[in-house]
Amino acid sequence: MPATQEATRAPDDVPREVPDDVLDRLARERGRALFGYAYLLCGDARTAEDLVQDALVRTFARLRGGTDVVAAEHYVRTAVLRGHLDAVRRRARWAAVRHLLHVPGDDESRDHADAVGTGSAVHAALAALAPQERVAVVLRHVEDLTVPEVAHRMGLADGTVKRYLSTASAKLADRLGRDVDEDDDVSVRTRGAR
Repeated sequence: MPATQEATRAPDDVPREVPDDVLDRLARERGRALFGYAYLLCGDARTAEDLVQDALVRTFARLRGGTDVVAAEHYVRTAVLRGHLDAVRRRARWAAVRHLLHVPGDDESRDHADAVGTGSAVHAALAALAPQERVAVVLRHVEDLTVPEVAHRMGLADGTVKRYLSTASAKLADRLGRDVDEDDDVSVRTRGAR
């Protein structure tokens, strides 16, 4: 075999998918799961769609050939989380200085999220949480991450995450009522088979 052909072949003759194929498969096979993950983080369908779309663009603009769908999904989920946390931080910074630019009579800039129907008790309870608490709960209980893993993903200390989870658990218990008994059969399907 000529040296030029050997240099262009993938190691071990493993076929490499091009990013367009991976993107197509990811959108087809895992698109709904990615949207669901983003929706749980932010609580708004349009924002969730934007988070996923932005994450896909950011991920696939940098993705190199040879990446499979599982790895690509991990990158996209990480980008969704980072995008959401960045937006939460931007809103917090803006809220701290917005009063400096307030124009009397300009009340159209209010957040109308409370007027949107939630459709479920869990969604309503999640909506009542502070953004950081909500992210911690979703990562811990939906993504099934450990507290150190949640802390790493959020860029926080373990103790801070524990505080967010404790506060969120108390708020959720107040809103949702009784705790689930160990005998109750409760299952949440969060991911497809990998």
